Amino acid sequence: MRMARMDTIKEWPDTEKPRERLLARGAKGLTDGELLALVLGVSSREGGGALGTSRKLLGHFGGLRGVMRSHPGALMKVPGIGQARACALVAVMELARRLEDAATIRGRPICSSRDAYDLVRSRLILLDHEVFVALTLDAKHRALGIHKVAQGSATSVEVHPREVYASVVREAGAAVIVAHNHPSGDPDPSAEDCDLTNRLAQAGDILGIPLLDHLVVGAGRFVSMADRGLL
Repeated sequence: MRMARMDTIKEWPDTEKPRERLLARGAKGLTDGELLALVLGVSSREGGGALGTSRKLLGHFGGLRGVMRSHPGALMKVPGIGQARACALVAVMELARRLEDAATIRGRPICSSRDAYDLVRSRLILLDHEVFVALTLDAKHRALGIHKVAQGSATSVEVHPREVYASVVREAGAAVIVAHNHPSGDPDPSAEDCDLTNRLAQAGDILGIPLLDHLVVGAGRFVSMADRGLL
């Protein structure tokens, strides 16, 4: 009986309080460090327990955004993070992206740049490299699909108009909105972004598939070329 009681004792009690708070009040009341600790669970002694390890993660990567945009190899450089926990963190972020993608249902109307941003942001936020996507719309400006067109480096991505419009033509789209991210977090369009927008708009005019907008996504905000009168 004594051994049975010992078996129920948690190896590391530093996640007990976050767990109790979550059960009593919900997840929204927990700090980033406490939520990370619950994901990490039992941690190594070298890392100082789950809470200690989560604090080291946040400090090392400059906050939650830095942690969740990191690859497993980079996460494993933090004491207390082995392969299993690094993979768990990456998996949690991917599940969050897929959950948001699941809400992006075919036929959703796009009436503003905010509507478009809400659909593409899960594919672009928290990345350490630039990704360019195309949101295909039907004649009534309802979403048909989102496709990754190109992937680049931390500061640029090379895009050709034919790659953008190939996915639109495949889905028999009537219009398109494109978007890409700035890993720096600053969504202000560069001169290259403006030049690309003009070239895509010209190609769309030739094909009869208008480019409605080009969104540049940063850290929690975005810039719409159309809203700024740049398209």
